[in-house]
Amino acid sequence: MAQKPTAKHTLVSDPQLAQLLQAYEGGLRAMQEHKYDKAKGLLQKVASGSNRELADRAGVHLNACNQQLERESVQFKTPEEHYDYAVSLINVGDYVGAREHLDKLSKQVPKADYVAYGQAALDCLTGHVEDSMRNLGRAIALNPALRFQARNDSDFQNLSEDPRFTELLYPDPGGEMPLPPEEEVGELG
Repeated sequence: MAQKPTAKHTLVSDPQLAQLLQAYEGGLRAMQEHKYDKAKGLLQKVASGSNRELADRAGVHLNACNQQLERESVQFKTPEEHYDYAVSLINVGDYVGAREHLDKLSKQVPKADYVAYGQAALDCLTGHVEDSMRNLGRAIALNPALRFQARNDSDFQNLSEDPRFTELLYPDPGGEMPLPPEEEVGELG
């Protein structure tokens, strides 16, 4: 047991290694805070350092930073193009990235039925049933034709047994039709 404190003491006594460890920890912290530019700078310092094992670990995290930065730099010409990208993230299982893009889109085009529908599908896939029902209801309110699409969409299979889902997709036919004014009812009878 006396060897562990000695080994730890040896690491701390090497000022160059202590600096690399500090940069590595700072890089990881920046990644957790989604500050990828800052993380990239710190991890590059570690990757070019003299400790091979630490440099290899930093290299792995550096690749992750580069991927995140590349993802963030993607430019979209239209909201529809941005939505298609979010759907592609859902399809590859990057639910966190998809949610970030759908949330951005929701703020940019709050009345876009397809964005609400995409959020509903993502919420269902990630087990957020209440949010899924709310977003699907909003999407259908914006575009009632989405009822038909949702009926056959496998993304909503987790809701198929939920009576609220059924009511949303198969509403009471008489419930949607506005009643004629009373005067007209008297004239008809």
